[in-house]
Amino acid sequence: MELIQYINTKIYLSNEVATAIDAAFKKEFLPKGTNLVQPDNRSQKVYFIEKGLVRSFYNNSEGKDITHFFFGENDFTMALESVYFNKTDPYGREILEDATLRSIHFHEFNVLSGNLKELKDLIFLVAVGMLKQFSDRLFSLQFQTAEQRYKFLIDNYPDILLRAPLGHIASYLGITQQTLSVIRSKK
Repeated sequence: MELIQYINTKIYLSNEVATAIDAAFKKEFLPKGTNLVQPDNRSQKVYFIEKGLVRSFYNNSEGKDITHFFFGENDFTMALESVYFNKTDPYGREILEDATLRSIHFHEFNVLSGNLKELKDLIFLVAVGMLKQFSDRLFSLQFQTAEQRYKFLIDNYPDILLRAPLGHIASYLGITQQTLSVIRSKK
């Protein structure tokens, strides 16, 4: 879904405000396999995914690539540590499918949201939604079995098996690819 169309599903935008937001976000077409940002970055960009799948990942102490989260259509993503706390953000972002993204530098985004009440309202809604997603993720890692985590993923993101490599899915679930294969064979 295009950025303005998505925002209009959440809040009302006048034509003037919609035009201002649309003009501020640059459109980018990126191929599958592109690293948007590497782990340990200081990125200052805010991204909205119109089309495609992006994964957030980090490298653990052994240097192994671990999937932290998946962002699909109608999701925003940014380097929170860098943008809000002026620290190095541990998470990289990789494009898993050919993608259409809208991007804006955080400073410009901040100025725009200071001038547009509608954008502040959207930020609040998006932040609460992301907080809920991360809360669900933390709960699942702490209290659910691997089978329960897999079921939750499939129930909430039914097309993820078609869109992301199984190794990334296993990593996201906190299990090995072999364990994922065993779980999948039971379903």
